[in-house]
Amino acid sequence: MLRLLICVVSIAAMCVITRAWEPPFAWRTRSVPLRDLTARVEFSVIDLDATRRAEDKARRDVIARYVNDPQLLDELQHVLIDKVFQLVSAPTYADVDKTVWNEFFAVAEQSVPPDEKAREQAYTQLREALSGDAELNGLKTAVGAALGTFRRSGLLDKMGHEPEQGSHVEILVHPPGIVDEAERYAVEQVRIPEVQKTLRDRLKAELQKQYMDPAQAEQAAQRFFEFLGPRLPTTLTFNQEATEAAAKQAASKVEPRLTTYAPGDKLKDIRAGSPLTENDRKLLQAEYDAMVGQMSIQEKLIRVGANVGMYVALYILCGFYMLRREPQSVENFRSLIILLSFVVVTVALAWIASTDNWRLELVPMLVFGMTLTIAYRQELSLLLSAAVALIVVLTLGLGLAEFVILQAGVAASILTLHRVRTRTKLIYVGLWAAVAVTMTAAGVHIVAGETPSKPLVFDSLWFGFSAVLAGVLITGVLPFIESIFDVQTDLSLLELGDQTHPLLQELVRRAPGTYNHSINVASIAEAAAESIGANGLLVRVGAYFHDIGKMLKPAYFVENQSTLGGNRHDALAPAMSTLVIIAHVKDGAEMARQHHLPQRVIDFIEQHHGTTLVEYFYRQASRQSESNPDAAEVDESNFRYPGPKPQTKEAAVMMLSDAVESASRALSDPAPARIENLVEEIAMKRLLDGQFDECGLTLEELRTVQNSLIKSLTAVYHGRVKYPDQQTA
Repeated sequence: MLRLLICVVSIAAMCVITRAWEPPFAWRTRSVPLRDLTARVEFSVIDLDATRRAEDKARRDVIARYVNDPQLLDELQHVLIDKVFQLVSAPTYADVDKTVWNEFFAVAEQSVPPDEKAREQAYTQLREALSGDAELNGLKTAVGAALGTFRRSGLLDKMGHEPEQGSHVEILVHPPGIVDEAERYAVEQVRIPEVQKTLRDRLKAELQKQYMDPAQAEQAAQRFFEFLGPRLPTTLTFNQEATEAAAKQAASKVEPRLTTYAPGDKLKDIRAGSPLTENDRKLLQAEYDAMVGQMSIQEKLIRVGANVGMYVALYILCGFYMLRREPQSVENFRSLIILLSFVVVTVALAWIASTDNWRLELVPMLVFGMTLTIAYRQELSLLLSAAVALIVVLTLGLGLAEFVILQAGVAASILTLHRVRTRTKLIYVGLWAAVAVTMTAAGVHIVAGETPSKPLVFDSLWFGFSAVLAGVLITGVLPFIESIFDVQTDLSLLELGDQTHPLLQELVRRAPGTYNHSINVASIAEAAAESIGANGLLVRVGAYFHDIGKMLKPAYFVENQSTLGGNRHDALAPAMSTLVIIAHVKDGAEMARQHHLPQRVIDFIEQHHGTTLVEYFYRQASRQSESNPDAAEVDESNFRYPGPKPQTKEAAVMMLSDAVESASRALSDPAPARIENLVEEIAMKRLLDGQFDECGLTLEELRTVQNSLIKSLTAVYHGRVKYPDQQTA
């Protein structure tokens, strides 16, 4: 029930992650629809083009802002008054500065300049009109009044902004630094050419208001106009910053223009066989959101039920396979929780990585497949990867083509990943997967009806990049994978098998005979394991550590005893000697755990004797029992190792190698025939004792292991030619 609860929790987690109550949205930029698409429900979407046109119009309709600086007009007015004072202060026309007086005929000189007599007459009339202080003060007032309107509105020679920056009909004029006090003026009111047309009449009217008769005002206005007209300054400066701010504000107030689609209406600009653009995808997203928003609770529950049914079917399929082929992964709660959590995390990462901007769902899928290959077997990895790929494809709304692409990449990485002996192995696996997935992606899309194009090539290469990225990524997280799944790759085994390991160094110091025995066992066991396709490196590392428990009582083991020290078992009862001998298994496992050795190595320590009988002391106890009628019958179970029996082929090879290496040392004449008989006898004894019942070792493999051990031991004990001066030992 607890296992079922774990499965239910993982299914619920995937339903939440994949939003199982909603249909998937599968469209991406550059996807190619095979038919014209129509609306399934009524919905409205913002017409970006129409909205953009309205915003542009709003910006163009904005009235440009201009800064008015009237100081230039004030300066011009002062210059005019000073010039007039200078003229009227001359006693006679002969004393007048002709350069100054000619400035009052600037306009006339452009057509037909008056003669000198006319100039003198005009001067006389002007001097008579300004004969007193009152008249001069009136002149100041009249000129100020004539230019007063332009001091407020400003003057502009030509437009300072482009048509797209604002209207050319009106402008807003404001004092320096006070944008909020802007006043609206027609462009004709401030353009200097237009002002020049009315300036003479303004001057005449203001002079008449002050004191002059019409004739005098006509002449004075003409002179003043000819002085002022060409000199009218531009007092308006385009305020680009304020205008742009106003244009931005006007555009922001434009209401979005909407386009409404009814059910069955063809979606705008989407054509069968043409890659989707970003705007096309947004249109489809809007239609999808509207459809999801209109779904009823009943429809959502039906979708949840359908997804749960798919998960249950996949769980049952994979579960039956695992119970038959990988039962330990289901029986062990920690292993089951880690495996299902990894499935959920992979689905979640695939969903996150599948966004339109990334499209990297292949990366978590490849990491998933390669991780399971490292932790379990290729067959289980292929099955679970196919199941997870099916979940990802269906929940993302992808099609058969995407499933084939994902599965091709995952299968290529799994099948090329055997043993990780180098740091670049996983990167090469990613490269091979990249080649496979790139070619598959291109071929599948072409078969599906797409024409070869740049988007197709780009998408295919992107899948290849994803595969390489997965290889680099799993290379970096490999230590964490080994820790979480409690597995060891060849890389970690090579590091663990370094003979400078503290436990091995302690074994050399305290039990050198046992250390030498372990090295020999490692050598012959590795070759035997490799001969049947087992993991020879794992067997070698396990052999290094299998007898570390002997270092606590080294003198009780024959390989560490000397002829001078005697045999300590002589002073012990057979049952006590058996306890001492058997204890090295438990002691070794405890020491291994204290030094944080991986469980796979601890398994070798616990299983290398299985439940075999300690024959020497059992027979000794039996003889003592037979010679003493009052002694209790000897219980064979008290003289057997606690086990467990070997659970893997590697452990079985380790058991047999350990036994034959020890026994071969007792041969007085290790001839090849004797070695062969010894190996066959020990192997048959272990077989008949049931020690290989739980490891899956076949009789054919057992024979292969025997042959390998015979060959290795024969090489170790090969004969040598004696030299003439060599004495017989």
